[in-house]
Amino acid sequence: MKCIHYALGILMTFFLMIALLLTSVEAVTYWTPGYYEKEYTKYNVTAAVRMEMSDLLDVTDEMMAYLRGRRADLHVPTVVDGQPREFFNEREIAHMEDVRGLFIGGLRLRLLCLAGIAVCLAVMAALKADFRRVLPRAVLTGAGLFFAAVCILAAVIASDFSRYFIVFHHIFFNNDLWILNPATDLLINIVPEPFFLDTAARIGLTYGVSIVIILLVCLGLILRRRTK
Repeated sequence: MKCIHYALGILMTFFLMIALLLTSVEAVTYWTPGYYEKEYTKYNVTAAVRMEMSDLLDVTDEMMAYLRGRRADLHVPTVVDGQPREFFNEREIAHMEDVRGLFIGGLRLRLLCLAGIAVCLAVMAALKADFRRVLPRAVLTGAGLFFAAVCILAAVIASDFSRYFIVFHHIFFNNDLWILNPATDLLINIVPEPFFLDTAARIGLTYGVSIVIILLVCLGLILRRRTK
């Protein structure tokens, strides 16, 4: 029976790790004050798209609202090179529809993971598991295994980011709408490859810190129990 308790604890931890990873993505892209302005300044994006920073940030706010399903479309009027126009063209809008589906799918997956955590805990409670004994060890093991796998994957991607960036798009998109032209598509100019590199690194750091905190808490609980 203890093996079942332990297995359920590890399964619950996998759900938790996925939920935390998705939350780390959301934290960087939505909850970090001034992140986009800092990145746009770093890569001189306003010059590339010939826009004022305030207008560019307004467009970004609308784009991010759209990705969460809080805006019906991406027809966003703005000013480019001193002339009024819509920021996104039809190809960009079509691509961002695919991106929104991916993003909303991630949010739904997080909800499923949270439900999975609740189910695992409920089953463990029904089986009369000793949570104080089982959970710290199960979480420590599960988090360590999952985080190690993520680190290996991150190292592989970092070895050739451009290549795996393309592989990512081939996996998650069934069309070539993501192949944009910097001469005609403003979207590719506001999110150049270094922007994605910075964002991926920040997500990795956020995720890593959250996992380390969890591991330290579990280790502390185990050591405290041994001391008693």
